Amino acid sequence: MVTFSNLLHNAMLKLDMFRTVVSRQHFVVRSLVEFILITVAAYLFWGLLIIVKDLFIPWSIGFKHLDLLIVCLIITALNIVSRISVTLRSAVILFYASSIISYLLALCIASDPWSMINSISTYYNCLIFALIITCAITIALLCKSLKGLIFVTIFSFLYIPMIILVIYSFNSSRLVTVWAGFSFNWYFELINNEALLKAVGLSLFIACAAATLATILGTLASYAIIRFRRFRGANLFSFMTTAPLVMPDVITGLALLLLFVAMGQTIGYPKDRGAITIWMAHVTFCTAYVTVVVSARLRELDKSIEEAALDLGANPLKVFFVITLPMIIPALISGWLLAFTLSLDDLVIASFVAGPGATTLPMLIFSKVRLGVDPQINALATIILLIVGIIGFISWLMIRKTERKRTKEMRIG
Repeated sequence: MVTFSNLLHNAMLKLDMFRTVVSRQHFVVRSLVEFILITVAAYLFWGLLIIVKDLFIPWSIGFKHLDLLIVCLIITALNIVSRISVTLRSAVILFYASSIISYLLALCIASDPWSMINSISTYYNCLIFALIITCAITIALLCKSLKGLIFVTIFSFLYIPMIILVIYSFNSSRLVTVWAGFSFNWYFELINNEALLKAVGLSLFIACAAATLATILGTLASYAIIRFRRFRGANLFSFMTTAPLVMPDVITGLALLLLFVAMGQTIGYPKDRGAITIWMAHVTFCTAYVTVVVSARLRELDKSIEEAALDLGANPLKVFFVITLPMIIPALISGWLLAFTLSLDDLVIASFVAGPGATTLPMLIFSKVRLGVDPQINALATIILLIVGIIGFISWLMIRKTERKRTKEMRIG
């Protein structure tokens, strides 16, 4: 009795004989024949699944012919990839890997993944993205400039959004995403916006004050942790100093809010929440970051220099200001800039501890985003980027000069 399995077995034997006949032919012909054979076998298997589905599964699976052809192409490529050159083999593997990864990421990000599965444009977009990635990496490998590709990629992710922000700050349209022409209109309107300028001034003042005090406290804490290791409770002190690094901002803001309310009811200070409470809150969590930065610098310093100064009769205070402090100036600058940035960027903690009369720049921007982004924010962000860039460049020059001077002195010594 002839069954479906016998027919399928005989068909596969004949297809295998046909493949053996053309196995010694040209590479392209052999690959094409392999694709045809795999496709025929896949459709035979798919027909068997359809029969099983109609018997046992009452609903539709929703699998299209395009999906089956893509699977056949993948199987064919994996079958012939071992017979090509190493470069082309790597490119093929990279292409399929990036295609699959981009497709899975698109499904994870999408609000309705099932509709994307049945959409042909999803496949096209993923294949185009994978092709661009494959070509870029392959060209970089062939030209032996993989470091340059990594450099360009990282800087593109970091600075392309900032470049777009700067460009759209000169947009004459009120709609942020629609380009209508070049104009300085929003910069002139920014000058007349008193509420925005007041928020900027308050944020800068709080950031500078918080960064300064956090740098002082963080330096003292790191010096106690690294140089005074023998006191009781040193490990607990080190842990408690850096604990705000892993504490969620919501918990930190709520804890500080309760603290300020309790202080106001107990000792009468602070009476009202405002700029002073924001400054105290920012000092609290910025100190932990400064402590980590300065501690890393102190661990690298040679302690024998300080011990030699002490043996020569200098008191510990003079050793700190004359020897230790000049050597950790790069870390102090880095810690101050980090604390300044964190304070200027904070929104969650400031929202908890701020009063009705104190509105920082992030709070003002967040309140405006709910009604739509104001183009003046783009102009303000461009000015802040320019100021921060100048400060960062000057700090880099100072750190570089200090490092060169220190290296020169070590070589001479």
